[in-house]
Amino acid sequence: MKTIYANGRSEYEFLNEMKKRAGAISLSVSEAVLGIIGAVREKGDEAVRSFSLQFDGAAPECFEVPAEELKQAYDNMEEPLKRALLHAKENITAYHEKQVAQGYEIRKEKGVVLGQTVRGLSRVGIYVPGGTAAYPSTVLMNAIPAKIAGVEEIVMVTPPVTEKNGDSRSKSSGGICGEGSVNCRANPDLLGAAYLAGVDRVFLVGGAQAIAALAYGTESIPAVDKIVGPGNIYVATAKKLLFGQVDIDMIAGPSEILVLADEEANPAYIAADLMSQAEHDPMASAVLLTTSERIAAETEKEIEVQIRRLERSEIIKKSLADFGAAIICKDTEEMIRLANLIAPEHLELLLKDPMRHLPRIKNAGSVFCGEYAPEPLGDYLSGTNHVLPTSGTARFASPLGVDSFVKKMSYTYYTKEALEEDGEDIIAIAEKEGLGAHANSIKVRFGK
Repeated sequence: MKTIYANGRSEYEFLNEMKKRAGAISLSVSEAVLGIIGAVREKGDEAVRSFSLQFDGAAPECFEVPAEELKQAYDNMEEPLKRALLHAKENITAYHEKQVAQGYEIRKEKGVVLGQTVRGLSRVGIYVPGGTAAYPSTVLMNAIPAKIAGVEEIVMVTPPVTEKNGDSRSKSSGGICGEGSVNCRANPDLLGAAYLAGVDRVFLVGGAQAIAALAYGTESIPAVDKIVGPGNIYVATAKKLLFGQVDIDMIAGPSEILVLADEEANPAYIAADLMSQAEHDPMASAVLLTTSERIAAETEKEIEVQIRRLERSEIIKKSLADFGAAIICKDTEEMIRLANLIAPEHLELLLKDPMRHLPRIKNAGSVFCGEYAPEPLGDYLSGTNHVLPTSGTARFASPLGVDSFVKKMSYTYYTKEALEEDGEDIIAIAEKEGLGAHANSIKVRFGK
């Protein structure tokens, strides 16, 4: 990693470069995705099947995975994974149940009633990558809050797994391939996680064509109210372009972690945690802010030792070389100021008495406090959600949660007496704004 001394210039040059990695989507990608969206909207299943064959090398004759396949996949799941996912479900459920919001009602004089209802969305779509990037934890993180919110139907889409994209497991079927396809199946771990999380329907389709199908609906795939879940640049672009037709969770950029460490922090832990995010993607960012040159140097040595035994070492090396850095700060105040400026997806406080510093952290997706709260704890088990704002959007955005899957509706009841009392004020505002029909709506009720 680069070592940078915070001097009011060098650290900002690095941070500006880091931000560019999540820059504007290329015109060629947008044009390609627009073509896919248009074709799916016009031709439905036919277009979805054509793009699936083109991009995934497989298209099942029936996109929907039979419900019994989900139960079968869960029953056949390896016991250590099943036990771990059950533990995770328990923690995720307990954490998110605290987020449930209630409606309210205000009763005023003269019979006036004002209120707000909070209701789960009717149907939500969850996109889950397949193949080598298949994460059962993502199914739980997206589906469990939706269930708690009261979503009536949860639909999951995931690309078909084939020998072409690196997974030829046969213990789950989930869709017979069409002519010319090879060993087209659902990832069994994802199916098992879907059953555990309460997903209602699963369809074997991925890419931008899956997002378009969820947005507009096809002969086989129902249209949804909101689409959530991670994906590649084509999936992210499709979500961005279709926002407005449907709601979306966020436009997720490359993964990122920021570690704040003082003189007492353990370099071995810092190195391990930085690499835990760097392994996601060569575009991922792993940055250390520290007040100690010694900690920075020893962290670098620990990376060199630990990386030798990690399978994704080449990805980690690329990520750390391009978007990793150790920034030496003069004091804790400077570290916290820079952390709030960066607004990272994941923030670790490897500081003495980390909870004392937590109130000063304003901008972060999720904060991990102390040396025994590493970031992967939140990815899998603690119960907090791992779907988080990236690329500095934690300045205004929040983690995925129950609120992401509800809509709020206001309501009003007025008696004649109450409206007559307030009517003159309504008329005054409406006429000042030049909206005579608004004023007339009040006047006509009282013969004015």
